[in-house]
Amino acid sequence: MTADANAVLEIRSLAKRFGGLAAVDDLSFHVRPGEIFAIIGPNGAGKTTTLNLLSGLLIPTAGRIHLSGREIQHLPSFERTHLGLGRAFQVVQPFPEMTVRENVQVGALFGTPGIDRAEGDRRTDAALERTGLTRIAGQSAEELTLLQEKRLEIARALATDPTVLMLDEVMAGLRPGEARQAVELVRDVRESGVTIVFIEHVMPVVRDLADRVLVMDHGRFLAEGSYTEVTADPAVIEAYLGRDDDGTGDEDPDRDDREDPR
Repeated sequence: MTADANAVLEIRSLAKRFGGLAAVDDLSFHVRPGEIFAIIGPNGAGKTTTLNLLSGLLIPTAGRIHLSGREIQHLPSFERTHLGLGRAFQVVQPFPEMTVRENVQVGALFGTPGIDRAEGDRRTDAALERTGLTRIAGQSAEELTLLQEKRLEIARALATDPTVLMLDEVMAGLRPGEARQAVELVRDVRESGVTIVFIEHVMPVVRDLADRVLVMDHGRFLAEGSYTEVTADPAVIEAYLGRDDDGTGDEDPDRDDREDPR
């Protein structure tokens, strides 16, 4: 992989070891401004570990992470958030005793140092509107449906005013109709000027959203390209998509009834 001078996020030779286990091993890739960039791969590929390294939940054993040209791998999570790196998690954990609006205000007020209440309110209102939660802003977070909780998770991250938003399997647990709504939300967020990096195992979602796809296997870079390119790659078929009895790739990698490969 060659470097891109215009990259908003650039990862160089990233590695994370847990004892003798290399969870991420010499991984390099870049993400361009305004791009929707997907990371896929089989169970144990190192996808979530990679996001944990990017967001600061884990410190890399080796390698460098650059956000908008600034080296950040040594910074704690909150400083990375202040610099424009947001994240929404797969397991949604809102503050149940708070309202939807109050949950989003947490992201707005604590996501940026020195922010005043007026700007916090503006960001909160914008995030609620962007995610379609304005009408239930006064509702208790513990009363939300799963889809609404997913929207709230994204709204809290958006309220931090990210340049890059990382989404960790935000479609997990959603019914097909709900997943389609979530896809439209992610597209809308990108249209607002936010770069998206997301992990997903539902291939139709990857197909419909991603500008480029990175495939990982055993913590390492396996392939990168458009959805069409990576799903036709023999190495990706062998490691992730599987083969039919005749030895060819799965005739329909976009079907929704695939066994969850996480």
